[in-house]
Amino acid sequence: MPHSVRVIVFGRQGAGKGTQCARVAAHFGVPHVSTGEILRDAIARDTALGRAARVVLDGGGLVEDSLMISLVQGRLGEQDARTRGYVLDGFPRTLVQAAAFDEMTAARPAHCAVDLEVPREVVVARLLARRREDDTPEAINHRLDLYEAQTSPLIEHYRSRSSLRVVDGVGTQDEVFERFRATVAACLG
Repeated sequence: MPHSVRVIVFGRQGAGKGTQCARVAAHFGVPHVSTGEILRDAIARDTALGRAARVVLDGGGLVEDSLMISLVQGRLGEQDARTRGYVLDGFPRTLVQAAAFDEMTAARPAHCAVDLEVPREVVVARLLARRREDDTPEAINHRLDLYEAQTSPLIEHYRSRSSLRVVDGVGTQDEVFERFRATVAACLG
């Protein structure tokens, strides 16, 4: 088992990213660093960053780059992430965040960026099947459009550096996990 694993993960909402990131992180013995969890924790602990994030999220907006960068930088600076690495879920989401991430990890860059690829029609069906109040077809498509607009430049950013790996996210949880695990193992050399 490698000493350190540092992986960035992209994937549409409904792709199973959180589940797979948690499994891969557990497999390699590194923390699953989820920006959603970081935000919820900061809000629950009522930190200054959490209060700022709550105002934005309650208004239906996206948390600004500088706030997300501060939250992630703080989490990656914790002992477990510094020594063992991480599976980073939900960051970077913009090119500004990617540049900041590259700067904060210059001494120990990510081994690779993984795109958990699930076709849009599959994730729409999965999200509609959840039957959540905020999962209307319009809301789902709006969130997916936003993701595509933000993430396409990032995918190209990591592809241009030859660090992007694409994992087929369709199949059973175990099938997807095995593809994801093998991809991360290959990134580590």
